[in-house]
Amino acid sequence: MERRSALPQDLREVLHCLKMRSKYAVLLVFVVGLVIIEKENNFISRVSDKLKQSPQALPEANDTEASPTPAENGSLASLRQLDAAFSQLRTRLHNVTLQLAGGLATAGTAPPEPRRHVLLMATTRTGSSFVGEFFNQQGNIFYLFEPLWHIERTVTFEPGGANAVGSALVYRHVLQQLFLCDLYTLESFISPVPEEHLTPFMFRRGSSRSLCEEPVCTPALKKVFEKYHCKNRRCGPLNVTLAAEACRRKQHVALKTVRIRQLEFLQPLAEDPRLDLRVIQLVRDPRAVLASRMVAFSGKYESWKKWAAEGAAPLQEDEVQRLRGNCESIRLSAELGLRRPGWLRGRYMLVRYEDVARAPLRKAEEMYRFAGIRPTPQVEEWIRANTQAPRDGSGIYSTQKNSSEQFEKWRFSIPFKLAQVVQDACAPAMRLFGYKLAGSPEELTNRSLSLLEEGPPSWVT
Repeated sequence: MERRSALPQDLREVLHCLKMRSKYAVLLVFVVGLVIIEKENNFISRVSDKLKQSPQALPEANDTEASPTPAENGSLASLRQLDAAFSQLRTRLHNVTLQLAGGLATAGTAPPEPRRHVLLMATTRTGSSFVGEFFNQQGNIFYLFEPLWHIERTVTFEPGGANAVGSALVYRHVLQQLFLCDLYTLESFISPVPEEHLTPFMFRRGSSRSLCEEPVCTPALKKVFEKYHCKNRRCGPLNVTLAAEACRRKQHVALKTVRIRQLEFLQPLAEDPRLDLRVIQLVRDPRAVLASRMVAFSGKYESWKKWAAEGAAPLQEDEVQRLRGNCESIRLSAELGLRRPGWLRGRYMLVRYEDVARAPLRKAEEMYRFAGIRPTPQVEEWIRANTQAPRDGSGIYSTQKNSSEQFEKWRFSIPFKLAQVVQDACAPAMRLFGYKLAGSPEELTNRSLSLLEEGPPSWVT
């Protein structure tokens, strides 16, 4: 019985050590419990055997005849006491295990989440780089910034018809392989072709923390120019093998792209049993998109600016048609997602950039909840630090924005006649997403008149 009385002190010491662990604490408690239970079983068995032998041993020693009944009752009483003690110990172990498991879950060290694959789907100048940082800042997410850029630069597809379908199929195949951490698939599209899986030409490598941290960040090499270098440290050429291994070690994968327009082409990815796809479609007021593109890609919009300033030469019809086609492709994808087809149910979320700009932390939490991922404190810290930037501290490609002031700045930089062109071409999409049409220059520039309808808390299907 000395063994039994010493157990509580030993148990306290074991549990004290276990509380210093995080990932394997619950498992170790169960293992220790099983070991103790097994030892108590052996102990009880030995005592039981001795007690069962005592009625026969006593008469032989005293050479007298004894009644077996009292001895048998004494054995049963002893066994009942041991069994009661054993049951109490097992109950205590079970309760302590549940308490410790609950404490670990509260502390953020619950069992690992299922592997998620998040696709941020957008178009240029919709704030996708900013929103992508919400996932880039999460330490257990392998994030890639615009990996399809290489495919667009290497494979030429004419817009429309079979060529558009062909490009979508190629993009889809590459996305699927990247979600599976097969980064070697990019090597066929990187120019010049990587040698021995090394390349200094991975597009915007510095926008992916996973590609700029150890062990992917290898020592820098002299006389090797890293075209898309890491921002905060010097690294050698990207080792695709190390990057693929880092991808497999991370809990989740997230990709950001502006080169996927047709949501229906993602159905095979949503149905792939190896993937758990979550699609976040980011949209923005098309008038704001045009105003931003005229600054970021000034050379491509010279005719728009001349027409707005002089009105001498009319806009080319093909340019207006291209604008209308872009808005329609975005609208059709959104309508498909909001119809909740079976293959996409629970896998699609529509987000307006304006809602993100007004409440970035809340929208980030909504996106993480939709993706089934618990955000870390680093995500919140980054959002707070990068949504209160100085007014003059943001370049056109910067992810540092005073977001509450920036999202309507476009209203004062686009001529009303250009806003009218956008409204005529994109009216169906604007109505779907809750963007109000401006009927006059005064309505466009009067901030007291909101051009944004209040949508639902989140469009999740």
